[in-house]
Amino acid sequence: MNVGFIGTGNMGRILIEAFAESGAIKPPSILITNRTLEKAYPIQSAIPGIKVAESSEEIVKACSLIFLCVKPLDLYPLVTQLEPHLTENHCLVSITSPVSASLLETISPCQTARVIPSITNRALSGVSLVTFGAACSDEWRKTIITLFESISEPVLIEETVTRAASDIVSCGPAFFSYLIQRFTDAAVKETDISKEMAEQLASGMITGMGKLIETGHYTLPALQKKVCVKGGVTGEGINILEKELGDVFEHLFQKTHEKFDEDLSLIGDQFRSHH
Repeated sequence: MNVGFIGTGNMGRILIEAFAESGAIKPPSILITNRTLEKAYPIQSAIPGIKVAESSEEIVKACSLIFLCVKPLDLYPLVTQLEPHLTENHCLVSITSPVSASLLETISPCQTARVIPSITNRALSGVSLVTFGAACSDEWRKTIITLFESISEPVLIEETVTRAASDIVSCGPAFFSYLIQRFTDAAVKETDISKEMAEQLASGMITGMGKLIETGHYTLPALQKKVCVKGGVTGEGINILEKELGDVFEHLFQKTHEKFDEDLSLIGDQFRSHH
């Protein structure tokens, strides 16, 4: 089976590289294209065997499973442009949270899915978020789950939690790397530690913490309890976090949902114009 990727931006490239590296898809079965073709060729150079298609139409003619790795507002014009070449045997996969599998079904005859990946999938770890269109066959469901099992832990989600789940899985690495950056910057500013050493120690800490949670030794609350000795240094630090963080994370979710609703509204306008 040939697998096509339309769009080779950050997330498209991460998926292509992860699938090839994990062995889930052999490079000769991968076809990629991008609006600016020059951006697709470096991937072909890095992974010999991958084919660069001149156009999205070429991808549709050669592949039955197609990942749409384009910006949310580019998805509708792309699929409507390809519609004459699409059939019910194709499976289209949206990787953007505002374009659901059921929306894709309204503008194409294809079977559909939406999988929201995470940058952590590049290390063949972390979670990917999966929803299927109503017409998606058991066979396609199995294929997609198996593919994503090779690079992540696929989790089926309800439409209602799409944004919250995506904030945790997809945006989470950016949010927490920002917090760690602020954490190490403060260490450098307030003490004699060097930037290099602070970043090295923080990277080792976060990697080790991930492994600790993965092995199932501790839940997040249990981990805090273990490190927090009564009247100790960690406890004093936690007190500061409790006092000064306030409602920062509540505000974060409010803001991302606000933006998501804006995107949904714009995309809804596009899709409504189809009928």
